[in-house]
Amino acid sequence: MSEIKAVLVMGVSGSGKSTIAEGIAKQLAWQYYDADDYHPQENIDKMAAGKPLNDADRLPWLEALHQLIKENLEQGKCCTLACSALKESYRDILKQDGLAIVYLQGDFDTIWQRMEARKGHYMKAEMLHSQFDTLEEPTEDTALTLSLKNTPEVIVESAIDTLRLKV
Repeated sequence: MSEIKAVLVMGVSGSGKSTIAEGIAKQLAWQYYDADDYHPQENIDKMAAGKPLNDADRLPWLEALHQLIKENLEQGKCCTLACSALKESYRDILKQDGLAIVYLQGDFDTIWQRMEARKGHYMKAEMLHSQFDTLEEPTEDTALTLSLKNTPEVIVESAIDTLRLKV
């Protein structure tokens, strides 16, 4: 693999993807993107109504995210992306040379408590079961797995150090 110029931070809703991806970006002065900002309104409405997305709903969204990463890399810009990317097939769509994957691993109860505490997000805690049902954990050779038992600061530093990321 070439030098890492982009990082996908993945996991179920409520795992801290945005916090960690934004933390990495801030530490390295990289561009940060949240995949939630790229969902079409139909997807947002569906999730807000408590209905999980299917693969057909996700495909155009994932293709747009692939293009976003690709454009950043082509322009010489490093970036992080917070995206659930729950299935291996979703991660395959996002993959490209220079992209590393960080998987935020946590148990259902811990993440449920986090989701119950957050306000104003369209993804409700009740949807967490569907997230875990869909999740295909990445293998050790395809992603860096980091435990949510650590603080966000420790997770960010561990990702940067382990992946040997630099400005």
